[in-house]
Amino acid sequence: MRQMMVLVAMLVAWIAPARADDISAAGRGVVRIVTIAVADDEVVGFGHGSGFAVAPNRIVTNAHVVELASRYPGNVVIGVVPSEGSKSFQGKLIAIDTKRDLALIEFTGTKLPPLALFNGAVTDGEALIALGYPGNVDIATARSAADFITPQSPVRSQGGFAGTRTLEGISVLLHTANIARGNSGGPLLDTCGRVLGVNSAITNAEEGDATFAFAISDAELTAFLRDAKQPVVTVDAPCISVEQRMALDKSAEEKDRADAAARVAMAESAAARTREAAIEKARAANESARETYMAGAAVLLVFGALALGAAGLLLSRDQQRPGIWSAVGGGALLLGAVALFVLRPSFDEADIATPGDGNSSAEAKLPAGTAQGPLLCTIVPDRSRITVSATPPVTLNAGPDGCFDGGTQYAESGRRWQRVVVPEDEQTVSIREFDPDSETYSETRYLLSAADMQRVREVRPTVPIKQCTADQAARASLASLQQSIRAALPPTYNEKLVYHCAPAAGQ
Repeated sequence: MRQMMVLVAMLVAWIAPARADDISAAGRGVVRIVTIAVADDEVVGFGHGSGFAVAPNRIVTNAHVVELASRYPGNVVIGVVPSEGSKSFQGKLIAIDTKRDLALIEFTGTKLPPLALFNGAVTDGEALIALGYPGNVDIATARSAADFITPQSPVRSQGGFAGTRTLEGISVLLHTANIARGNSGGPLLDTCGRVLGVNSAITNAEEGDATFAFAISDAELTAFLRDAKQPVVTVDAPCISVEQRMALDKSAEEKDRADAAARVAMAESAAARTREAAIEKARAANESARETYMAGAAVLLVFGALALGAAGLLLSRDQQRPGIWSAVGGGALLLGAVALFVLRPSFDEADIATPGDGNSSAEAKLPAGTAQGPLLCTIVPDRSRITVSATPPVTLNAGPDGCFDGGTQYAESGRRWQRVVVPEDEQTVSIREFDPDSETYSETRYLLSAADMQRVREVRPTVPIKQCTADQAARASLASLQQSIRAALPPTYNEKLVYHCAPAAGQ
């Protein structure tokens, strides 16, 4: 029994979700920049600073961090040291702007999660976070030169926004987050992990003066990257905490349910009116047919009676043959009258077919709702939490049995369809969900560390269900596998993108 309890405890510890936050997510793309000057095969100079990814293999830093490399490219080596992993990589300077104090470095060997730039306004007193590798911390903790090229998580410090200034003609942000030599080139972030500026300098603190820091503004950074022809993700959505977003989601979901119920009620009301009209039309047609049958029966009855009367008259006059034929004809007419009367059409409302009664199997296999087929889904900013992603429209083809885009199987999640995506080349797990009732598509994204991402990949099945299937047991198995993956994720997400879907043009 004791062994069983220990085993259960180990399993619980193994599947306990990791913790993630926006600053940690941004830290995945922060690097240490090391410069090593060599002359006659001897190291004659060493420097270091910070930087951050704006593309999977491109880094922004300060120009003064790599200035020697620009002046003596054959004698100065640039090292890029990621915050995760076990390797450092050699970088190449591809653009530098000494006036703006910005530089762009390219490297190969791994891919980093790029940071997004926030191009909205920063408010006075807003909390800001600096990430980087302060030299005073490195000096205190480094045991050898090798420690400077060993991947290590960046140091974070928090302060407040203190205004904008112009420093030698360049727009800068003034803030109170503690930085030191070595932080140069590292990002200044908002609390959602979006880049507001590039840390560059600090003021002198003499005779008790407070220390302030300068960060090159996003406007200058954007202009530099544009000149370098380097694309970058920009976000203008205001920063909202996950807790606030979840609280707003709850009220939004209640509204969605109310809207869906209203649509269902309207559809049912329209169906009822359509059925009532069909019933009235069928009743009128039935009445007309019954009257026709009854009139026909009456005519046959009259002619049958006349024929029988004529037969009697003929027989009384010894006209046997005509009398018999007249009697037979009269009897046939009477039988026809009885048959018409008995076979007159009856009326039963349950037998009335109305539009919508013959839904196709494809329609019936989707959860109730109107959103299906080829769809164009556009972002709903008020329903989303956007931190690092561009949000262009999404095309989606919602098919029967949770088959999306002609080949990807989603699993049932209540009245919704859901798919958990665990990519091989990205440190992000996405939960994609389609709700036909509210006509919404959402993507909830978890930005994980390399270690946590590997852990999730180990939970993921080797051969997940990819091909579409109508087998409910197979879809239930997929739902179970996805639940196992979700159990390994942090309790809160980093980003949630919500789209409203409508039929694509031409549909």
